[in-house]
Amino acid sequence: MRPRKLLLSLLIATAALPALATTPAPTAAATLSTPAPTTLPVDEATVAQATAEIDALAQAIIGRGVPGVAVAVVHGPQTRLARGYGRTGGTRGERINERTVFRIASLSKGFAGTLAGLLVEDGALRWDMPLDQQLPTFQLADAAGSTRLTVRDALAHRMGLKYHTFDRDLEGDTPYPLLAARLNQAPLLCTPGECFGYQNVAFSLIGDVVFAVTGDFYTRQVEQRLFAPLGMDDATFGRDGLESSDRWARPHVRGGRGWVAVRPRENYYRVPPAAGINASITDMAIWAKAQLGHSPEVLSPALLEDLHAPVVRTPDQLSGSPWRRTRLRNAHYGTGWRVFDYDGEPLVYHAGAVQGYRGMIGLLPRRDVAIVVLWNSESALPSGLMPTFIDRVLGKPDGRWVDLVNGR
Repeated sequence: MRPRKLLLSLLIATAALPALATTPAPTAAATLSTPAPTTLPVDEATVAQATAEIDALAQAIIGRGVPGVAVAVVHGPQTRLARGYGRTGGTRGERINERTVFRIASLSKGFAGTLAGLLVEDGALRWDMPLDQQLPTFQLADAAGSTRLTVRDALAHRMGLKYHTFDRDLEGDTPYPLLAARLNQAPLLCTPGECFGYQNVAFSLIGDVVFAVTGDFYTRQVEQRLFAPLGMDDATFGRDGLESSDRWARPHVRGGRGWVAVRPRENYYRVPPAAGINASITDMAIWAKAQLGHSPEVLSPALLEDLHAPVVRTPDQLSGSPWRRTRLRNAHYGTGWRVFDYDGEPLVYHAGAVQGYRGMIGLLPRRDVAIVVLWNSESALPSGLMPTFIDRVLGKPDGRWVDLVNGR
């Protein structure tokens, strides 16, 4: 495995989330609206047919001018598809393959929750451990309320803060430590611990907690406890890690004549737990299989069940994209993961977005199937690949989530 360069600064991402979801703070024992049997295996023929359709759609998306896409499909312990499409940067860039590295943006949050879960299993952390026990200077505007905030609250975005608190400052190159110190000045939307508000700066306090309880940098802990034992050989942190990769996808933004390749921005690499990881689609296939339970020597079944359990309601997620409005019945955030009721089927999910990159991961734990899509532009077209695949696996009516005629 190639040495990885550690960066203490990192990134952020994810689509903007509109209204605040106020809720009386359910626990991890909260359930989805449709309880179901533990496993409902999908036959290989169904997965093969769905995979072939996604493969063809990905090629068609590149034909519509999208710079590059990478897709992984896993079924049980097997990788059914790990393929790249398009080019890394402009018409002269290298062809994207299964080892091309992308920024995965807020898909990184699942790694933060998982690392914290490993430390809970070790006894170094507790989910109900107050943040100020390890971070004595931590405080919000509601001083009394902030003393009740726990490790779980941070990883479930249940801090009481407005959505994306200080993200614009982070984008304006204000260092993370200064922003973390200013959280006591940030406006609150509810009593700390009683509502959901998506965060990047506050979420990344988990990195400081990891350092406090281990004496080691968060990035190195992820490398040693997740990347290395799982065999995620292309995964790195930070812009240096991305640009030192053997093959990596340049970010693209819209220009006057189409997509333009630019250099990755540094500012979003300043919050590693929130969105600091770079990975190939091969790495992400490995990660998806591990989250489905196929690396029990690294991630125990009990840990995965805990991480994927709903913690706080996020009703804002029921609108926005057409597939959400049509398919989602209920939405929660768990511990580093979103947890949806996809027309009666539990879906463990996350998306990510930074300048020039997008990504999505969707796990169907009961079906033992997952899909990951990464792309190096801000096009909306590839976002329809995941719900299309899920619909095929579940036998849903054709939602036509990829619009090759009008989509951009």
